[in-house]
Amino acid sequence: MDDKVGAIIEPGFLSSGDVASHPVPLVPDEIAEIYRIVRPDAPASPLVVASPHSGRIYPHDLVEASRLGPLDLRSSEDSFMEQVLEGASRAGAPLLTAHFPRVYVDVNREPYELDPGMFSDPLPDGAVTESIRISAGLGTIARVVANSEPVYGRKLTFAEAEERIQRYYTPYHRALQRLIAEALERFGFCLLIDGHSMPSSAVRHVRSERRPIDIVLGDGHGVTAAPLFIARAESFFRARHYTVRRNSPYAGGFVTRHYGRPALGIHVLQIEINRALYMDERRIEPRAGLAPLQQDMAALLADLSEAALQVAATGAGAVRAAAE
Repeated sequence: MDDKVGAIIEPGFLSSGDVASHPVPLVPDEIAEIYRIVRPDAPASPLVVASPHSGRIYPHDLVEASRLGPLDLRSSEDSFMEQVLEGASRAGAPLLTAHFPRVYVDVNREPYELDPGMFSDPLPDGAVTESIRISAGLGTIARVVANSEPVYGRKLTFAEAEERIQRYYTPYHRALQRLIAEALERFGFCLLIDGHSMPSSAVRHVRSERRPIDIVLGDGHGVTAAPLFIARAESFFRARHYTVRRNSPYAGGFVTRHYGRPALGIHVLQIEINRALYMDERRIEPRAGLAPLQQDMAALLADLSEAALQVAATGAGAVRAAAE
């Protein structure tokens, strides 16, 4: 199991920072129903932008096995985030979007973070079977959706989980690794923006300036990115009258924690956006707020790109020192 996990998420450059000695294989820019990379006309930024949870192509086997209707199944989506982030190309950065839904397999978890109670057969040695996320029903294969309703009317087999991990999870992470490696090769470092949305109910009682929280910025409490990036993002949002918090209630998931290695020149900032800003959460439909949010996010990505390029001009070593 350790070898299998390592093959998915531990290419050599993540341990050494040396892409030349540990080249990452080429990947297609799109695999039907799995992911899509939208690239700028010319790569001009160390930014990589990702939307791992906005997928809404629901595989037939999930629909057949689920006890839920379409809207309930979709309640866990970070719906329309790929549209919110589409300004990445104007910032000179690629945008990676998952096509499959997180309720099917969640790429923001460890590859085998599985609840043994969901399966009819034993899980293999090496699977992670205890975590806060598993307890909440939100492991690599989710037990519940956002409203805590159970997804399945039966137990799954491990073979079903393995199929999802190999067919969907693995290609997504290899595409993400490829984009990170390309940024390292061109600029000496990478700033990954991992874009998410949060249910308004998750922050309804978490207030700032007597208002619900609009934006949560996560850098693992200062561990996964140089401080200048979260400070720049916070200043940007506050200047546009968004309410912002750092690292609470979201400090960053598996992608942030695993890929954020500032000492190697890889920085990750997670951005969570309150869904009430841009969508009807009950009907899962975009609202008028989507267009201005798109404009603001495009401007943010351009701003972060400028900051990253300024730091790149001083050399990757300066970026690493800033995070230490």
